[in-house]
Amino acid sequence: MGHLSNRHIIIGVSGGIAAYKAGELVRLFRKQGADVRVILSRGAQAFITPLTFQALSGNPVHTELLDASAEAGMGHIELARWADAVVIAPGTADVISRLAMGRADDLLTTVALASAAPLFVAPAMNQQMWANTGTQHNIRRLLDAGVRLLGPDAGEQACGDIGPGRLLDPEAIEQLVSAHFSSRSLAGKRVVITAGPTREPLDPVRFLSNHSSGKMGFALARAAQEAGAETVLIAGPVTLETPDGVQRINVETADQMLDATQSVLSGTDIFIAAAAVADYRPDHYADQKIKKSGDQLILNLVKNPDIVATVSASPQRPQLVVGFAAETEQLDHYAEGKRIAKQLDFIVANDVSRADIGFNSDANAVTAFGPTGKQDFPVASKDVIANQLLELLAQHLSAAPVNTRSTK
Repeated sequence: MGHLSNRHIIIGVSGGIAAYKAGELVRLFRKQGADVRVILSRGAQAFITPLTFQALSGNPVHTELLDASAEAGMGHIELARWADAVVIAPGTADVISRLAMGRADDLLTTVALASAAPLFVAPAMNQQMWANTGTQHNIRRLLDAGVRLLGPDAGEQACGDIGPGRLLDPEAIEQLVSAHFSSRSLAGKRVVITAGPTREPLDPVRFLSNHSSGKMGFALARAAQEAGAETVLIAGPVTLETPDGVQRINVETADQMLDATQSVLSGTDIFIAAAAVADYRPDHYADQKIKKSGDQLILNLVKNPDIVATVSASPQRPQLVVGFAAETEQLDHYAEGKRIAKQLDFIVANDVSRADIGFNSDANAVTAFGPTGKQDFPVASKDVIANQLLELLAQHLSAAPVNTRSTK
C-alpha cells in the first residue's frame, strides 16, 4: 500500500456508538508512522474520553472551535493547514448532513471545510438512516465535491438491525487511506485504460449506446498516473476532465476504440478495459435521417470486436490484461467465466442493478477475480476503489515473470 510514514493525519470522531473503534484506527495510523491529531465532537465525548485519544495519539486532543491557547486563537486554521488528510470515522448521519451543507458550526466541520487536504468519511449509522433519501442525497453531494467515501460495511448493528451502515473495520480504513498516498508502485510502467461508452451510429442523428459515465475509467487513469505510470486513456464520448499528466485519446465507436488501443499497445505493461463497449452495431449506416414510417423499425445488428479479448490474444500482449464486467445477476459465475474465456489476468465485476453503485454513481463496490481467487472491495468512492485496484495490479506485476502469457 501507500506510505503513511511522517504523514499528518487528522482523525475526526463524531458522536456514534462506533466511536470506540476510532481508538484502534489511531493506533494503526501511528503504527504506520503517521503523526495523528484527534478532533472529538461533543457527541463523541459522550462515548469516549479525550484522555483515551491523548494516550493513543501522543498528542493533545482537540475539542473546541475557539481555542484560546492556539496562536491568535486560530487553532482550527492551524490544524487545517497541518493536515495531509482528514479522516472522519465514524461519520454519523448528522455530521454527513452538516458537511454536505458546508456548515462550520463546530471544530470538526470547520477543519474539514478549511483544509485543502483530502477528506475521507467512513459512514456509521443505523441501516434505515443510511437508506434514507436525505442521507443518500447528502452522500452524493459529498462525492460530487471530491470527498472519499470509505464504506459503509453491512451486517449486524449495535441496535440489532442487519444491513448496510456499519463502520468499516479500522484495518480496512487504514489501508484505504494509505493507498491514497502514492507508493510510486508503477514508476517506469506504462498503463493503457479504456473508459466510457461507445456510440454506434444509425444515421446522422441517432446512435446505439449505454449508460456508462466513464467515471471509473477516469479514476483508474488518475490513480495510475499518481502511482508513477505513463498513462494513456482512450475515452469514449464523455464530458469528464482529463486527469493531470494523462494522455487522452477520444473515440466514438468500438472500431475506433480498438484501433486506438492497438496503436498505443506496444510497450504497455498493464491494459485495463474499463470501457462499456457496445456489443453490437448497425450493419448499415444511413447517410440521411431515417424517417418514421409504420409501427416498427427493424434493425440488423452485427457483433462489435471484443477489445479486451483481442488485446489478450495479441502478439503485443501486455504483462497484465484486465477486464471489467457489469452484471445484474450471478456476478461470480459470469465474471469468472469471462475471465477464463478471454484469458484475462483479472476481471473486475460490479452489480450495476444496485442503485448505490450502478451506472453514473460516484461510488462503487467491486470484486476482482484473479489467478489466485477473488478479492472484494466494499463500497467507496471510485477514486478510492481505483487506488486499491492499481495497488493490487502493481503487487501482481512485481511478482509475475516478465513477458509471460497468462495461463488460465
